[in-house]
Amino acid sequence: MNPRLARLQPYPFERLRQLFAGVQPPAALRHINLGIGEPRHAAPPLIRQALDEALADGLAGYPATAGLPLLREACAAWLRRRYGVQADAATQVLPTLGSREALFALAQTVIDPTRARPTVVCPNPFYQIYEGAALLAGAEPHYVPSDAARNFAPRWDQVPEAVWQRTQLAYVCSPGNPTGAVMPLDEWRMLFELSERHGFVIASDECYSEIYFDDDAPPLGGLQAAMQLGRDWRNLVMLTSLSKRSSVPGLRSGFVAGDAQLLKSFLLYRTYHGSAMGGAVQAASAAAWGDEAHVRENRRLYRDKFAQVMPILQPVMDVRLPDASFYLWAGVPPAFGGDDAAFARALYAACHVTVLPGSFLAREAAGFNPGAGRVRLALVAPVDECVQAARRIAAFISGNPD
Repeated sequence: MNPRLARLQPYPFERLRQLFAGVQPPAALRHINLGIGEPRHAAPPLIRQALDEALADGLAGYPATAGLPLLREACAAWLRRRYGVQADAATQVLPTLGSREALFALAQTVIDPTRARPTVVCPNPFYQIYEGAALLAGAEPHYVPSDAARNFAPRWDQVPEAVWQRTQLAYVCSPGNPTGAVMPLDEWRMLFELSERHGFVIASDECYSEIYFDDDAPPLGGLQAAMQLGRDWRNLVMLTSLSKRSSVPGLRSGFVAGDAQLLKSFLLYRTYHGSAMGGAVQAASAAAWGDEAHVRENRRLYRDKFAQVMPILQPVMDVRLPDASFYLWAGVPPAFGGDDAAFARALYAACHVTVLPGSFLAREAAGFNPGAGRVRLALVAPVDECVQAARRIAAFISGNPD
């Protein structure tokens, strides 16, 4: 058995299941789950139609890991429209089965475990795939805490130089999960300069890039930042997905783009890993990347939820709008003494509402857990359910649960 498997920690939702064990919430209250960031908006008809039409052609034949030119070209065209960058569809774009498997596989491709103390730098709190990918690749994670004073953006400037010297991969998540923080150009400049000096790869996780508030001010992307700074894409890869952008998490479709030499090695790894995307999914994905109308509507639905939920929660919780994404990163009430797990369990028991303890999404580093005392609320349910959940939470905190 691979001994590195023993180093993996339980996934946050397994910990949540254990936390709720034995709890009997009120049966009269319908369960509302704000714990998992699984989009629940209806899948756009154009994606369903493209999938149905492609399935009609049959499922004979193994798909190529490199993907169909149709899809790669659709992804490259989206990059031009969205970020104003020119990517070669043949060498700088590669379809993936969503962003999760790509984030994991990239670490296995990049990390050289024979080097002294190989390190992967990642935000804290973070998407747990970063940690698991690092550990199974034979590297040590270094956790970069978020800063409440900066709307919970990571403090990259506080990473010691000695850590950067042994770093082989840095995961960046902008907009961030769970905090929604967006990384500005100056911080990209700093990371690019560090990457150039020490030779590590930057993996820019941008799966929340299309969920934002102002249609005229989309979040900055990694490839776009490099272009604006006059840099090439050496040691830089961005990863994205249709799950959040198009509300199709079950499609398991995304792509990576960036450094052609890096993607050549990444393709080799994934060829052996068995990560080819089915032809029908590729056809549906190409249709999704080619349409923006459904994405604008998706953003409108999320803006509506924030607009209705925030006035309910702000009087009773420490909560503010994120820079982007569909999460609220809320402080637990003082009555719980900063115990986010106790708050989540009590809320579930009294109100049948699930939220995710922030400490489950972070690791203790330098003597503290930056997720402690906060909970993540994913506004993915229909607006009426989100509003009802917010009302139950406000009533619970105020001492008047339904």
